[in-house]
Amino acid sequence: MTEPNPLRWRLLGLLAVAQFMLILDVTVVAIALPTIETDLGLRRETLTWVVSAYTLMFGGLMLLGGRAADLFGSRRVVLTGLLIFTAASLATGLADGPELLIAGRIAQGVGAAILSPAALSVVTKTFDGKERNKALGIWSAMGGAGSAIGVLLGGVLTAGPGWPWVFYVNVPIGLIVFALLLRMLPADRPGTQQGRLDVPGALLVTAGTGAAIYALVNAGDRGWLSAATLGTLGGAIVLYGVFAAVQRSVRSPLMDLRILTRRTVAAGAFMILVATALMIAMFFLGSFYLQHFQQYGALRTGLLFLPVAVAAIVGAQAAGRLVGTAGARLVATVGFMVAALGLAAPAIWDGAAVIVIGMTVGTIGVGAAFVAASTTTFAQVDYREAGLASGILSTFHEFGASLGVAVVSSVAAASLAGTVSTGFARGFTFAAITAVVAAVLALVVVPALKPAAGEVHSAH
Repeated sequence: MTEPNPLRWRLLGLLAVAQFMLILDVTVVAIALPTIETDLGLRRETLTWVVSAYTLMFGGLMLLGGRAADLFGSRRVVLTGLLIFTAASLATGLADGPELLIAGRIAQGVGAAILSPAALSVVTKTFDGKERNKALGIWSAMGGAGSAIGVLLGGVLTAGPGWPWVFYVNVPIGLIVFALLLRMLPADRPGTQQGRLDVPGALLVTAGTGAAIYALVNAGDRGWLSAATLGTLGGAIVLYGVFAAVQRSVRSPLMDLRILTRRTVAAGAFMILVATALMIAMFFLGSFYLQHFQQYGALRTGLLFLPVAVAAIVGAQAAGRLVGTAGARLVATVGFMVAALGLAAPAIWDGAAVIVIGMTVGTIGVGAAFVAASTTTFAQVDYREAGLASGILSTFHEFGASLGVAVVSSVAAASLAGTVSTGFARGFTFAAITAVVAAVLALVVVPALKPAAGEVHSAH
């Protein structure tokens, strides 16, 4: 038996900080978006891609990143991903127009997709037994904290040194973590398993999702049933079909699609997709409402998001205690109904207080849904498939963020353009209806299972 790494907890801390940055970058831009829109003169469609470009690449290439860590060694892949993400953060902060801004976000997503699964691989290899559960708990907490703190930090940085620092802040942290990991990361040999990276598969699934997002972003202007919208969505379906065919024919597929035929995995992927879409939709709509129509500054808006951030943690903690006794089905159903209740408030009534209270209640439900999604996904997964299941869950998490912001930006298009305020009510109404539908589907698709006591899983 090999001796445990004496520096393993310090190593975990560094990797958790890196993961914190990656998840932070999903939500940290939410408060900065209105300011970025004004400073760079961005159109609504371009503004949506500031969020979607990052989450699309993060989700679409994540399984490829995990495969690369297996083939080439985790140390090499972790350091490469961190360098790409750090350099891309600098480029994004320097953006003086939409081209460099979106290109930088794409590059950030590529770096995140390379880094995140490789870092998690290091964690699982470094710890065993109860220590591994504790380490994964810390890892998950840092990821959750990244989402929650992102909106607050976005307000502080945008109101202070300016929106470019939403991205610049990653540079010194990334360089310090890189220098320390260069010394501390143990050398590891590439995997002995034969195979190659399924680059075509990764490109196909990313292109399919990108096409769907493009259709949804432009649907608000072109019409939801227009030939352009339906044609682009049809193209996305074709790309997904080709992806499925490629996965069945290549020797080393990106993922074994058969795992998605399992009810638990399919239900978990569905729940995390919807829960993430609802969360990002709330942050997106709330940020624009408070800054555009209430004329609040970025700092005040960020502070108003503080109870919303805390609510995500409260919902997850409460669900974590209940899921072992009540089961994931009940937790998911109640969670989505609570989310619907919160979202319905700003759909019916106007005002900043209603927006904040509604988002806070809604986020409690979303936090509970995240826990239900994770426990359901891993309920019947063998330990040898845990990495694949975790990768699938994380992929659907990022795709949910991309789709959520794309849909609500189209539904609320007129309000985001600054012409009328009714679009926000439509956006929250659509999100509330989606949450109700998800609650009903949870009763149908989520099996009546309870996880084993003490199980800890990470969605990132």
